[in-house]
Amino acid sequence: MLAKLSSYTLVGIDAVPVEVEVDVSSASMPKTVLVGLAEAAVRESTHRVERALVNSGYHRPIDRVVINLAPADLKKDAGGFDLPIALGLLLGSGQVAFERRGHFAVVGELALTGETRPIKGVLAMALAAAAEGRSGLLVPSANAEEAAVVEGIAVHPIGSLAEAVGFLSGALDIDAKTVDLEALFRRCAHYEDDFVDVKGQDYAKRALLIAASGGHNVLMIGPPGTGKTLLAKRLPTIMPPLTPAESLETTRIYSALGLLRAGEPLMSRRPFRPPHHSVSDAGLVGGGSPPHPGEISLAHKGVLFLDEMPEFNRKTLEVLRQPLEEGEVTISRALRSTTFPADFILVAAMNPCPCGYRGDPRRACSCTPPQVEKYLSKISGPLLDRIDLHVEVPAVPFTQLAEAPPGPTSAELLAEVLQARARQAERFGSKGPAVNGRMTPRQVRKYCTLKPEALGFLKGAMEELGLSARAHDKVLRVARTMADLEGSDEIKAQHVAEAVGYRSLDRSVWA
Repeated sequence: MLAKLSSYTLVGIDAVPVEVEVDVSSASMPKTVLVGLAEAAVRESTHRVERALVNSGYHRPIDRVVINLAPADLKKDAGGFDLPIALGLLLGSGQVAFERRGHFAVVGELALTGETRPIKGVLAMALAAAAEGRSGLLVPSANAEEAAVVEGIAVHPIGSLAEAVGFLSGALDIDAKTVDLEALFRRCAHYEDDFVDVKGQDYAKRALLIAASGGHNVLMIGPPGTGKTLLAKRLPTIMPPLTPAESLETTRIYSALGLLRAGEPLMSRRPFRPPHHSVSDAGLVGGGSPPHPGEISLAHKGVLFLDEMPEFNRKTLEVLRQPLEEGEVTISRALRSTTFPADFILVAAMNPCPCGYRGDPRRACSCTPPQVEKYLSKISGPLLDRIDLHVEVPAVPFTQLAEAPPGPTSAELLAEVLQARARQAERFGSKGPAVNGRMTPRQVRKYCTLKPEALGFLKGAMEELGLSARAHDKVLRVARTMADLEGSDEIKAQHVAEAVGYRSLDRSVWA
């Protein structure tokens, strides 16, 4: 007889419905055929399922078995089809009958003992099941918390094949899993790092405050050991807490790659991703076949930190141009194009020269002009134009390290950021960009009007520094954020002057 069950497969970070059809018919020679464009992990599932059936006390069908995964033109990967295939074999061979009413979907990998094992992408599957209006979703017990954060779907934790049979046959009641999201955020949404740990560097702290308030990208230049990495790691601590929608977006990416921390089914902290400079193009922006998210998507709604930026392959850096402008990245293949979210704040750090001591009064630079020129040429002008704030991070004097009073804490800086973000939310409303750094050119003209004094200053700076049209808009966006931090509706000349100051460093260093 024929059995049908509903399941899901992952395409990128999205769950796509799959119908699992199992037909068991009499034949002189036992044979199992799996069709439906299954990848290796799925094709191997027939062997796992057969032993899981026997070790769970059921009989392996000795007839001809045809397993079809529809739609037929969609590649299916991973081991999430073990449980629906096993249930289909039991139902098709007449060993069980499912009496529980409702339209359930089933996902899960099986061990040879019949116990369930966790799979990747359960959050996306729960979101898809809720959107389709299903009665419930059966998932491995280890994935239950992750799926239960989705509202509008009953998630039933399944520990073994026998439990799944008992539930669907009506012999066993399994309560739907629930998660207290407020308690989860209270428990997990805290950071160990704090800005109070950073001595000196008030200029860089001010730049990161502006970056967190307006969603601006930052480049820090300075000799080794001046605190660039220390500062970058603390930027997430002054960014606003993740909203439930942002948390779901970010968690969906980590869920698809199996990177969620144990005991934390929902991301409650802003991600901080520091890829090594040897990362490939695909590792940074995503790739593969089928496409998988890269580091920029893992940094979605958080911070992407590129330490020693000139050491990255120039071609790899250039692929950041589109994501920095659009907040997403599209990976195109012959059969399919996949779009991944990539709305992050870029923080880059670099030395002023290969030895790191150019311009440092304490140590002499040993680099020749050609070496410096080659080192700096690894970062292109178009990429620099997309970075709003260029900050010099000099060495900290001993007096500041030993005697300076503690600086502002992350909580104090966060309060300023939240006030600036509130002004932006009031300005743009629910349909506009969340931050000034994402304003469109039309919105820049509307919300960044200048009085004659500020306009004259900007004109002079444009001509003297040779700034591009993109840099012109970047200056206005940063100046708008500075005005928001001060609670001012007007962008004053002092705001424009400070914003231009953050653009002049690349001209002096690259000159």
